[in-house]
Amino acid sequence: MPHPCLPRLAATLLLLLSCGASGAADPLRFVLEAASDTRYAHPHDIVLSPDGRALYVADNGNHRVAVLDPVTLEERGSFGHGEVREPHDVAFDRDGRLLVADTGNSRIAIYAVDGTSARLVGSLSERLRRPEGVAAHPDGRVFATGAGSGNLVVYRDGTVLAETGGLSAPHDVEFDAAGAAWIADAGNHRMVRVGADYAIDRVLGGDAYDFAGPRYQDFDDAGRMLVADKYNHAIKVIAPDGTLLQVLGGSRGLGEGVFYQPEGVEIRGDEVWFADTYNDRIVRYRVLAAR
Repeated sequence: MPHPCLPRLAATLLLLLSCGASGAADPLRFVLEAASDTRYAHPHDIVLSPDGRALYVADNGNHRVAVLDPVTLEERGSFGHGEVREPHDVAFDRDGRLLVADTGNSRIAIYAVDGTSARLVGSLSERLRRPEGVAAHPDGRVFATGAGSGNLVVYRDGTVLAETGGLSAPHDVEFDAAGAAWIADAGNHRMVRVGADYAIDRVLGGDAYDFAGPRYQDFDDAGRMLVADKYNHAIKVIAPDGTLLQVLGGSRGLGEGVFYQPEGVEIRGDEVWFADTYNDRIVRYRVLAAR
């Protein structure tokens, strides 16, 4: 169900309602600038290369990683055929290697990449079952979520450093400006933060957020978290203090400002890319301050 304070807006949806937060910043405007012509097979999370010249897509149903031009969204190439199965997440580590949540093979596949070319150079799999989220901390630690094992596993130099349980089908892991890890705890319909001791120390959930299977997220330069709320067909914008600021979408559709079970989110400056997963496409929006 859509969030109870979400208005029914037209498909040209550019200005979105702030959900009742007193004193909250003006809502953002999301302007659709590009959509992929290639039809993907339930694309999941997406990531820009460190130099911003390529967009990597976990093309789940095609069992590969697709490489797109980040501006036009034209496909440049792909890799992983015969090596990955049902990939869900992609993320770069501090050495510029691409980490792929290779879900069907219950591992994190590690690739050395050069544009559209890639070479499998390693993997992580200890204590993980069907991982669907992965992220690399700036200090070199790798955080991975096991959707099948209901846990977060943290690796350093290929060795398990820590493990957090009590999760249900966890998906994405992303780091806020302070370096804390946030997890989309999809099966529990909430977002959670883990502290320095890897225990959950903050939870965003319940009626105030009305999450229905949140999947992937990213942070903008202002510290706002954009969450792909899959079964609400929505992107939810959350302030650093945890206030739900606005909702993009909220009912199934194909067009500007609407989605069909979105999953992936990637932000760079004033641009944001979404995996409009069950519409089998990638879209790019420019985010502007309200007029």
